[in-house]
Amino acid sequence: GSAPAVFSVGSAPTPTRMPLLQLLNYIDGRPVASRSTARTEVVDPATGEAYASAPDSGEADVDAAMTAALAAFNSFKRTTPSQRQGFLLKIASAIEAHADELARLECKNCGKPFRLTLDEEIAAAVDQIRFFAGAARQLEGRAAGEYMEGLLSMIVREPVGVCAAVTPWNYPLMMAVWKWAPALAAGNTVVLKPSDTTPVSTLRMAELMGAILP
Repeated sequence: GSAPAVFSVGSAPTPTRMPLLQLLNYIDGRPVASRSTARTEVVDPATGEAYASAPDSGEADVDAAMTAALAAFNSFKRTTPSQRQGFLLKIASAIEAHADELARLECKNCGKPFRLTLDEEIAAAVDQIRFFAGAARQLEGRAAGEYMEGLLSMIVREPVGVCAAVTPWNYPLMMAVWKWAPALAAGNTVVLKPSDTTPVSTLRMAELMGAILP
C-alpha cells in the first residue's frame, strides 16, 4: 500500500515587531523632547497594533509651550491681515502638496479608509484654511460714531493672545484646522493638544506649518 503521510509540526516563527515611531512635542517651530519620561503607545485601530510612542507630557511641557507661544504672540500680533493671509495660503498649499502622506497618517490614526480620508477630510481641511485666509482680510469694527458729544466711539478688533485648544480623536487633523486657522487669521498664537490616541497627523501638520510661520 501507499506509505503513510508524514507531517512535520513545529512552532511558527514569532513575528518581529517593528520599532515604534518615537514622537516628540512640537514647540517654538521645532521638535522638542518632553520634560516627562512617561510615554503612551499609539495604536492603529485597523490592526490593533501599536505603531508609535508619544510623550505623556506634563506641566513643565505645557509651561514651555505657553512661554514660546506668548513670545511669538508679541511679534505675530503686529502682522498685517495681508501677511497672515499669505501664511495661511502657503500652509494650505503645503498641506495640499502632502495630502497623500497626511491621509495615510490619518488612516493610521483613526483606522479610516484612505480614499475617504483624502477626499473628504484632507481636501476639506485645505479649503477651510483658505476660507480663513480670506477672512483674515475681512476683520473690521462694525460700529463707529459720535454717541456722546465731543467723543468718537469705535470698535477695534485686536488679537487676544495665546489660544489653548484641545482636539478629539475622530477628526484629528481637520478639527485642529478648525482651531488654529481662525486663531492665526486673527493674529493670535496657539497651543494645541491633540488627542493622546491620534496625535500623528497633527504633529506632521505642525512641522509643515513651522517651515512657513515666522
